[in-house]
Amino acid sequence: MSKHYGSIAFTEEVRAIQRHHGSDAFYDRKRVAGKASPGCDPLTATEQDYLAQRDSFYLATVGQSGWPYVQFRGGPQGFLRVLDEHHVGWADFRGNLQYISTGNLAGRDRVAIIAVDYAQRRRLKIFGHARVVTAQDDPKLAATVTAPEYGGVVERAVVVGVEAFDWNCPQHITPRYTAAELEPALAPLRERLAALHAENDRLHNEIRASQ
Repeated sequence: MSKHYGSIAFTEEVRAIQRHHGSDAFYDRKRVAGKASPGCDPLTATEQDYLAQRDSFYLATVGQSGWPYVQFRGGPQGFLRVLDEHHVGWADFRGNLQYISTGNLAGRDRVAIIAVDYAQRRRLKIFGHARVVTAQDDPKLAATVTAPEYGGVVERAVVVGVEAFDWNCPQHITPRYTAAELEPALAPLRERLAALHAENDRLHNEIRASQ
């Protein structure tokens, strides 16, 4: 848990529940420490490397009605760019043309990001402030966050100034694997299967030839 995470997440209502369950003393120290030290928490090399390897994440915004909205964002591995220790960004590809996240950010810039590595059962949560930037406004930034190998149509860039972050407990993360992650285990099996098929064909041909 980064220094300021508790001062953002642990509101009075949250603290009341923590007191009820007996965890308030432990977490209150983190909340007080965060309030006593102003500023944003920098992403360390660990967080930066982790984010650079992701091919998806979940983005939460809040609309004018007060309802939260959570959107899955996906792309090629590394499409979530670490711009520096305080900022991450990505290209906003054309989707279903609802523009809910973009519209929400026009009125309130607070966001939460959850980036999950299902294979390793790791999860990073981020609080931040987001801004939307068009390619016309900042062509250099748009080029920085664009993945040339990806075929999606880039409409804008989103940049998040990181306020705080926390690594989650892996206890309830169900392991899931991408095709690329499974390939090292599957490739030898396919090779073995191909060899067995070839051997079977050879033996079959020998039997036919001997008859």
